[in-house]
Amino acid sequence: MTSHRSAPVELTGADASVLRRAIEPWTVPAVADLVGDRAARALDREQLVPARLAARAAGRDPVALLTRLMSLGEHLTRADAREAFAGDDALQAALRSGIVEASGGGDDDVVRAAVDLRPYQTDVAGQTRTWWLASDLGEAVTHRELREDHVLGVGGASLTLASATMRARVGTALDLGTGCGIQALHVAGHAERVVATDISARALAFARFNLELNADALGAPGQRAAEVDLREGSMLEPVTGETFDMIVSNPPFVITPPGAPSFEYRDTGLGGDEVMRTLVSGLGAALAPGAIAQMLGNWEIRRGDPWSARLEAWLDASAAAGHPVDAWIIQRDSLDAAQYAETWLRDAGTIPERTRARYEHAYEAYLEDFDRRGVEAVGFGLVVLRRAGEGRVAWRRLEELEGPMQEPIGPHLAASLAARDWLDATDDEALLDTRLRAASDVTVETYGRPGLADPEHIRIRQGGGFGRAVKADTALSGFIGACDGELTVGQIAHALAALLDVTPGRMLEGIVPAVRELVLDGMLERA
Repeated sequence: MTSHRSAPVELTGADASVLRRAIEPWTVPAVADLVGDRAARALDREQLVPARLAARAAGRDPVALLTRLMSLGEHLTRADAREAFAGDDALQAALRSGIVEASGGGDDDVVRAAVDLRPYQTDVAGQTRTWWLASDLGEAVTHRELREDHVLGVGGASLTLASATMRARVGTALDLGTGCGIQALHVAGHAERVVATDISARALAFARFNLELNADALGAPGQRAAEVDLREGSMLEPVTGETFDMIVSNPPFVITPPGAPSFEYRDTGLGGDEVMRTLVSGLGAALAPGAIAQMLGNWEIRRGDPWSARLEAWLDASAAAGHPVDAWIIQRDSLDAAQYAETWLRDAGTIPERTRARYEHAYEAYLEDFDRRGVEAVGFGLVVLRRAGEGRVAWRRLEELEGPMQEPIGPHLAASLAARDWLDATDDEALLDTRLRAASDVTVETYGRPGLADPEHIRIRQGGGFGRAVKADTALSGFIGACDGELTVGQIAHALAALLDVTPGRMLEGIVPAVRELVLDGMLERA
C-alpha cells in the first residue's frame, strides 16, 4: 500500500474529463435511493454502518461501489474498483490524481480511498447541478483524530453560507478562506472573475482539484463560468490593495485557547475572536462602493456587555479607518463558555470516552481562558456588510433571530436590502401614496379566551424568510388584511381611522413606522 499523500495532485484536463464522465451517474438522488431514509439520517449523525449495509446489498452496482469506496471508507478489490469507475481508464485517472491508492496491479489487490469524494447537488440560476467534491477523509472513516492541516468537506457551516449568499451577477469576487473550494464553486456561477485564498496549501490543492473536476458544471445557463485564481496566504494579505464587488467567507472563526485541539480549517491561532475583529473592521477596505461581504462567525460576549458590543466596536473601527459599511448582523445562537468548549472538543474528536485526561485538560484550558478574559458566552451568526457610498450615512441592524429560516435565505436577504434602499429613499408622504400587498407567505393569527368580543392576541407571522412573528393590534391586523394592491397606504389608513373612530393623525402615527418594518422584513411588498 502506498503512503497517504498530503493532498491530491492537480488533475490534468484529460484525466478530469475521463473521471467526470465515469462518475456522472453517482448523484445525490442516486445515493439517497441506494441507502434509504434510515441510512441517510444516520449519515447526518456521522454513523456509517446503515449506509454500508445498504450499499453492500446492492452488489456491484457502480453507484454502490463508488459510495462504499469514496464516501464510506471501504476497501475494494481492483476488479470492483474498475467496475466502480466504469472502466480501467477512469480508475487509472483516479490513481494518477491521488484520490485512490492501490496495493498492486492484480484484480484481487486492494484499492482504498486516499480522500473523501462525494456528490453534491445545488442550484445554479434555476438549474439543478451535480458537483463532486474531494476533501480529507473524516474521523468516522479513519478512526483517528484529525490532522492539524485537515481539509474539511462540505459541513453545516458551508451549507449555511451557501444558502445565505446573494447570487447577483458581479464582476469580481473574493472567497476568503476557500478550504475545499465549495464557496468558490458557487460564486464561479455568477461572477466574471474569482480570487480564492487560503493559508493552507493542502486546502488549495483540494480546491484546484474540485474546480477542475467540475469545470463543465459551474456557470449559469448561457453564461461562462468564472476563472478562479487560487492564492496562498493569511486573511486579506494575498489581495492587499485590491477591491471586489463581492466577498464571501467561512473563516476559521472557532475560538481555541492554548492547550485545546487546533486545526487550520477552524482556527487561525490569533486568539479569542481576533479573526472576526480583523474581518469585520477590515473587509470594508476590500469592498468596492456598494459591494457586499457575507460571512459566518463567532464573537465573544463579555461579562456585563450586550451581545452586540464587540461587533459595534469593530464597525466603529471600520468607519474610523475611512471604510464605513452598512451592517446587518444576525446572531443565530449563543453558547455559554462550558457549552462552547464541549461543542468544539467533540468536533475535534476529543471526548472523555476516548482520552479523559486530555479531554479534561483541554476543557479546563477553555474555561480558564474564557474566565480570565471575562467571556460569559460566544455568539454565532451571519454577518452582511455593504460598503457605503460617498455622502451616505451607513446603517446598522444587529438582531437575534434563532428560529427556523427558509432555504436558501440569500434571496430574502437581497430583497430586504433592496427594500431598505427603497425605504431610505422614500419619505412618509411618498409611502402613503404607495400601493402595497401582503406577501403570499404571511398569515394573521388571532387567539384569546372564549366569549371575548375581540381577540386578546394578534400575531402577523411570516412563513418564509426568518419566520418572523410580529405582535399586532386591531388596526395593524386590519391594515394587513386590506393590503391587496388596490388602495394606497394612506387610503387604507384613513379608512381604518374612520372605522375605529380615531383621528387620522393618530392612526398614521402608529401605522407608518409599522409599515416600514413590515416592508423591510418582506411581509409587505410593493404592488
